[in-house]
Amino acid sequence: MASRLSIVAGLLAGVVVALALIAGFVFVGPDPGRPSASSASAPAAQVSPSASQVASASPSGSAVTGSPSASASAGSGGSETANFHVGQPAPSLVVPQVGGGTIDIAALKGSAVWVNFMQTTCPPCMDEFPLMNSFAARYADQGLVVIAIDIREDEGLVAAFAQELNATFPLGLDTNGTAQQAWGAYGLPVHYWIDREGDVRDGALGGIGPDIMARGVGTILPGVVVTP
Repeated sequence: MASRLSIVAGLLAGVVVALALIAGFVFVGPDPGRPSASSASAPAAQVSPSASQVASASPSGSAVTGSPSASASAGSGGSETANFHVGQPAPSLVVPQVGGGTIDIAALKGSAVWVNFMQTTCPPCMDEFPLMNSFAARYADQGLVVIAIDIREDEGLVAAFAQELNATFPLGLDTNGTAQQAWGAYGLPVHYWIDREGDVRDGALGGIGPDIMARGVGTILPGVVVTP
């Protein structure tokens, strides 16, 4: 009888111990649905983009540090363009003239030639014509020839433009842009000064004032005092 009681007592003691362990796990152990103290207190990581990521976010895919500048022309007083052909023979230029005839720069060898590429819709072109008139009149006796070449416009429109501005020099018509392409005259207005041997001595991207015009004319009229 005593042995049976001891066995029952041992079983009951084991059950009590097991229940105590289970209770301790339930009430003391971590709640899987609740963040731990370390994870709750740690701030979320802030990821900043790298330099390459910032660069790739721009449309060009590279960081922008500044806009490239064109090469400055020699003696143009700061006017800039990509290519004036300075020091080279002037490109070919054969175009119809407003009012009849032909402008052929090869036939003008021996004269100092100022070529201006323009359009009637270009505000700086309108501002420059009166100044060009002045130079053409003042230095004609020294051999200066001023020519304006209109790009891709009708003759009637160009003739009316010349009449309105009292242009005293001939205007040519580059109706299909062939001359513009040969000269690289894409920024209008653009000016080229060609010496008596047919070589380009200076160039300028308009609109320009009388000072730069005088400087350009001076490069093709050596020995002549050219004033603005």
